[in-house]
Amino acid sequence: MELVQRYIAAVQRELPETKRDEIGRELNANIMDQLDALTEQQGEISDAEVAALLKQMGHPRTVAQQFVPPQPFINASYMALYKNTLFMVLGILFVLHLVDVTTLWLSSADMGLIRYGFALFGGFIDEACFGFTSITVAYWFMSRQQPVANTGCGKSWQPETLPPAGPGWQHIKLQDIFTDLASYIFLLVVIWYPLSMSAEQLAQSSLLLSSNVRLILQYSTPVIVLGIMHSLWQLQQRLWSRNMLASHVVLNVVIAAIALYLASTSPLLQLNTERWYGVFNLQQLERSAMITLVIIALFPAWEALRDSVRLRKFK
Repeated sequence: MELVQRYIAAVQRELPETKRDEIGRELNANIMDQLDALTEQQGEISDAEVAALLKQMGHPRTVAQQFVPPQPFINASYMALYKNTLFMVLGILFVLHLVDVTTLWLSSADMGLIRYGFALFGGFIDEACFGFTSITVAYWFMSRQQPVANTGCGKSWQPETLPPAGPGWQHIKLQDIFTDLASYIFLLVVIWYPLSMSAEQLAQSSLLLSSNVRLILQYSTPVIVLGIMHSLWQLQQRLWSRNMLASHVVLNVVIAAIALYLASTSPLLQLNTERWYGVFNLQQLERSAMITLVIIALFPAWEALRDSVRLRKFK
């Protein structure tokens, strides 16, 4: 049975050293049982028939993976969160980099369109590589540290603890949660990043929000923080409840009211008119900013109306 010994040795080479002997004995017993069954059926068997049996069992690497499945770099239980986190962070980085490079382009007379493109995409690649590496390493570390049983997919769950069946909208999509999280985090960066700039840097900026608008946004920070906490609550529950719907309605109404109040504030923008002279009209920019804020307010207003209807139908 040299073929059997060679086959088992080939399988063992694909296994961790600590499991080679145990799995080798188990595999040998399995193969010998099959060979004994063939011998009882047709008498003495040839090496060609032994080879056919081994080929039917599969390649040694495939058999080894059946005994010891390869561990993925990131645990499958974290994969959905990993992808959404990656898209959220890279999206925020791109928008911030776009604003930064565009501001530099508009304030500089030496930067042409080609240099603008190189600065935009070249700089973003560096930031994206750093963000991708950081997130991947963090989720790899989580995958190595936390057992799968702790993720809620282990043997300890009970069918009796499952929530009651409800309408399809009651399930909260991960994409929606991370979209809201990205929006709230981006707003926090927009509000508080200028405070880290010096007075000289603020003076050199091409386009800034007016002091009144920045003050209103700073006062609105608790609402944004509550929005982040609400998104994390959704991430934990993944199912709309009555209390969660009601708080979501209130949160969206407040956000819509803040956006409409900002739209009625004048001036919205603080511009360096010398740099923008002949390029943009100040009144047009103010009007565009006001219309943009009104459109932004429509989204939370629509969600508040939609969730109010759902709250009435909620059982």
